Amino acid sequence: MNANAIKAMLTSAAVVALSCGAAVAEQEPAPGVLVINGDIEITTEVKAPDYIDGLDMAYSGWRFRASETQAFELDDFDNPGMIFVEEAQVVWDTVDGSEGKSCASCHDGPESMKGVRAVYPKWNEAAGKVTTIEDEINNCRTTRMGAEAWDYNSDTIRSMNGLITLQSRGMPVNVAVDGPAKETWEKGKELYYARTGQLELSCANCHEDHYGDLIRAEVLSQGQINGFPVYRLKDSVLTGVHNRFKGCVRDTRAETYSPGSDEFRALELYVSSRGNGLSVEGPSVRN
Repeated sequence: MNANAIKAMLTSAAVVALSCGAAVAEQEPAPGVLVINGDIEITTEVKAPDYIDGLDMAYSGWRFRASETQAFELDDFDNPGMIFVEEAQVVWDTVDGSEGKSCASCHDGPESMKGVRAVYPKWNEAAGKVTTIEDEINNCRTTRMGAEAWDYNSDTIRSMNGLITLQSRGMPVNVAVDGPAKETWEKGKELYYARTGQLELSCANCHEDHYGDLIRAEVLSQGQINGFPVYRLKDSVLTGVHNRFKGCVRDTRAETYSPGSDEFRALELYVSSRGNGLSVEGPSVRN
């Protein structure tokens, strides 16, 4: 079988899978109210931002999960992602590097990070580019602590991201898409709608055109990232958003980008903006 025939077969299979899902599922998630620990109200649906053409409403991925999975987020005691947050708390207070500092040396407790997750990624004037929370963690380590940068996709940096994210839980996502960040946002939008790989699928094909439909045994969400980092039950670890992007691109049978790449920074900004108004939810739990 030649390459064109294989490509046609894979594309056809993807279309059939999505079409079959459309026959047995609705494009609206089941109603649901998420209140964590009995007092943190999480907004799981909002009117989509005006600059997003393909959605009327934005829904958290929590709304598309089975009730058994949703239940993990109702109480932090049941949320397996909190184990990694607790580990990050120890690291926060640990001195590292040539300057004899820890995170706490400059920032006191993690609660000083309240509001940070809600506005990232964002334009960093000093760096001259849009940066992510992972970028800022490593900037602190190298410039203030005299410590080595962590690998962008390491367990440690994902756990620290989880600790920082936790401080903003319940606050509305509010990333800026104008000003100096606009060029990066436009690049992210282009990547979101670009068809890639042997399957010739874009992010939008699944998460905009077919959210709520079945693909194999899974219900497709809108791909909102207000819940990241997420504890994935299939992996038993906290997963960063770039790692998830990498997996999605790989699933289209395409050459993928690396976590921390400029392409994934742009895509993170754009996808974050699609969920402006949803609550910061992480660390969340997904399949």
